[in-house]
Amino acid sequence: MARLWTWLREDVWEIRFRRYVALTLAAVLAGLGVWGGMTATKENRSCAPGVVQPKGSDECVGVSWTTYAFGRAQFADTVRAIHRENARLAPGSYVTVALLEPFTATDADNLGDVLHELQGAYLAQYQANHDTTDLKPKIRLVLANPGSTGTYWQHTVDQLAGMTGGSDRLRAVTGVGLSTDNNKKAVQELTSRGIPVIGSSITADDLANGQNGKDPFPGLARVSPTNTDEARALASFAKVSAANAFLVYDRTGDPYTRTLQASFEKMLKGSRYEAQPFTPPADRSKEGSTSNVFMQITNILCNTPTTTNTILFAGRHTQLRQFINMLGQRGCHDRRFTVLTGDEGSYLAGDKDLDPAALKDPLLTVRYTSLAHPDAWLQDAAKTGGSAADAKVLQSLLGGAGKEPVGPLGPIALDDGQLIIAYDAMRLAVRGIRGASPTGKIPALADVGLQWPQVKGKEQRVNGASGWICLNVHGNPYDKAVPIVQLTPESRARFVKIAWPEGKPPSAECLPPA
Repeated sequence: MARLWTWLREDVWEIRFRRYVALTLAAVLAGLGVWGGMTATKENRSCAPGVVQPKGSDECVGVSWTTYAFGRAQFADTVRAIHRENARLAPGSYVTVALLEPFTATDADNLGDVLHELQGAYLAQYQANHDTTDLKPKIRLVLANPGSTGTYWQHTVDQLAGMTGGSDRLRAVTGVGLSTDNNKKAVQELTSRGIPVIGSSITADDLANGQNGKDPFPGLARVSPTNTDEARALASFAKVSAANAFLVYDRTGDPYTRTLQASFEKMLKGSRYEAQPFTPPADRSKEGSTSNVFMQITNILCNTPTTTNTILFAGRHTQLRQFINMLGQRGCHDRRFTVLTGDEGSYLAGDKDLDPAALKDPLLTVRYTSLAHPDAWLQDAAKTGGSAADAKVLQSLLGGAGKEPVGPLGPIALDDGQLIIAYDAMRLAVRGIRGASPTGKIPALADVGLQWPQVKGKEQRVNGASGWICLNVHGNPYDKAVPIVQLTPESRARFVKIAWPEGKPPSAECLPPA
C-alpha cells in the first residue's frame, strides 16, 4: 500500500501537478507576451505627447506642445523658445493657436520654408504676450503636422478639433503652407467645424473665399494675395504683351499651379503661340524626367521670332529650377529671355542645384512675385499700403532673437519672405482673437472668424511687416503689396519694386470698394 501511495503521489499526482503548473505558467507568459507586444507596438508608434506614427508610415504626425521638433534639428532652437514661452503662461490666461505646417518635409527647400514660418509665428506670439499694454488673452502656440505632403491631414484636423474645448481652448489655426489638394481638404474640414484659419503663404484662388461670390471656407482669412492678384501686379509692373509672351505650365497641376496658369492665360489672350505643358512627378519636389521636356521646350522657344522674349511659368520651384537650367543651355544663346513666375520663385535663392552659368547669363532674367521682402519698404517710396516703420517693428524684434528671453532661434533668413508673412499671419490671428473679446476674456470659438470683415480702415487694419492687411468681406487682402524680386547672378533675391494688383497703392483709408 505504501508503495502504491508513493507511486500515485510521485508518478501521477506530482507529474500532473507540475504539468498543470507548467501549462498555467506557459499561458500566463503567452498572455504577457501578447500584452507586452501590444504595449511595445503602441509605444513604438508614439513619437511624443500628441504625436504618433501611423501604420505603414515613417512620419510622426499630430499636434505637439512639447520640445519635440519632429526629428528636424534645424527646428530645435525655435521649438525650445516656443515651449519656454508657453510655460510662462498662467493657467486659464491663454488661448491656443496651432501652426499647421509639414514639419516632416524631406525636401530642403520646403524645410527652410517651414523653419522660417515657425520663426515668424513664434516672434508674433512673443510680441503679443509681451505687449506693454498687457492685452489678453495670452497666446499659446502648438505645432500641427499633417505629414510631409499632407497625407494625414484628417488625423491632425480631428486632433485640432478636439482641442477647441478644455484647457487648450484652440481658437485659430495659422500657417497651412503650400496650396496643395491635401491642404485644401484640411482647410475645408477645419472651417466646416467652425475653426478659424489664417493662411500665411497660400495663394491659390480656389483656396480662397469670394470666388464667384461664394464662401466655401467660412472663417478663412489670408494675408497673401491670390495668384490672380499676384499676376495682375506682375502684369502691371512688367507691362506684359500677349504678342511677345509664351506660357509654360504644369499639365496635371495642383491648386497653386492651376490658378496661376489660369491667371497667366487671361494675360495672354491673343497670344500667337499655344502654351507648352510639362508633366512633373506626383511629388513635385522630386526631379523626375521633366528636364528632358524642358530641353525640347527651349528648342521651341528658339524657333520663335526674337520679339518673343517673355516666358510666363506656372509651376512649382523644382520644375522652375530645371527650366532655368535648360534655358541656360539653350541653342539660341544670343536670344534675350525674361522668365516671370509666382512666389514659388522665392525658393530659388541659394538653390545649390541651379546652374551657375544660367544665373550669370546676361541675356537671361528671372523675376517673380514674392510674398514679402525685407528691403521692400526700406527701398520703395510708396506712401500708402505699408511703411518702413511697420517693417522696422519686426526688425527690432529680430535684433533680440539671438539670445534669451526672445531666442535663440537659430539662423534667420528673410529674403524668401516666409518669416515675414508668417509673422503677419499670426498677428492677424491675434487681432481676431482679441477683437472677439475686447474685455480680455476667453472668446467664443464662433466669434473669432466673424472678425475678418472688420479688419480694414485706419484703426482696424493690421499694419503688417509685409504691408497693410485690409480684408474684404471674404477674408482676402485688398490691393496687398506685391514685391517684385529678381534672382541675381550670385543666387540672391534682389528686391526690384513693389507692385499692386490694382495698379496703384490703396488709399490711406484702405477700404475695399463695393
